[in-house]
Amino acid sequence: MPRGKRRHAIDMRPSEEDQQSTKRQRNSYQSSRRYSKSEDAFSQKRCLAWFREYTTPDDTDTLGPEGMEKFCEDIGVEPENVAMLVLAYKMGAKQMGFFTQSEWLKGLTDLQCDTASKVQCKLEYLRCMLNDPNSFKIIYRYAYDFARDKDQRSMDIETAKAMLQLLLGKHWPLYAQFAQFLEQSKYKVINKDQWCNILEFSRTISNDLTNYDVDGAWPVMLDEFVEWLRQLRAQSTIS
Repeated sequence: MPRGKRRHAIDMRPSEEDQQSTKRQRNSYQSSRRYSKSEDAFSQKRCLAWFREYTTPDDTDTLGPEGMEKFCEDIGVEPENVAMLVLAYKMGAKQMGFFTQSEWLKGLTDLQCDTASKVQCKLEYLRCMLNDPNSFKIIYRYAYDFARDKDQRSMDIETAKAMLQLLLGKHWPLYAQFAQFLEQSKYKVINKDQWCNILEFSRTISNDLTNYDVDGAWPVMLDEFVEWLRQLRAQSTIS
């Protein structure tokens, strides 16, 4: 190689100062990546500290109605959103409007969420759980014990209508008629057998009611609903 070119090649090599600068930049980038990974990784400590933001000094182990409202604001959903019901199910929450510390850690550890933004990213997943018939049935049954007053064996009719609207309102074509039936009926509460059979009815009985067996093992409530709806339809036909 000609000497001139060799000297030029030597001159192009980075100086010691440039090498040190490049090394510092590389170390800074690697440190940044490690920090980013640490932020992305689930932290039970961070999850617990987040829980404390919603509790009061009088009861640091329970997130109550006021804290629940703030939590819902932070994750961008209404308390009545069905995703909140599924989240409560994931936590194994026992009482509507409350999360205990152990329930919070159980559910959010399972979801690997320790910040509001991480929960927001899981909301669609929670809603989609209801698309699976088996998961829907489990969550539907869970909703009964979750929503009812713990001092009562049955669910009051107003709570039942709200929960049925939440779970079946968009999926059961006869829901509007059933809600109307409940409004004019004598029923003040719904027991668990009735609750579970309403779901089975919505899944198996056709909208024209032709496959409904009055001699079947349906609760009296549903016998009365079918009779009421048939009469209503007959009156509509006559008029």
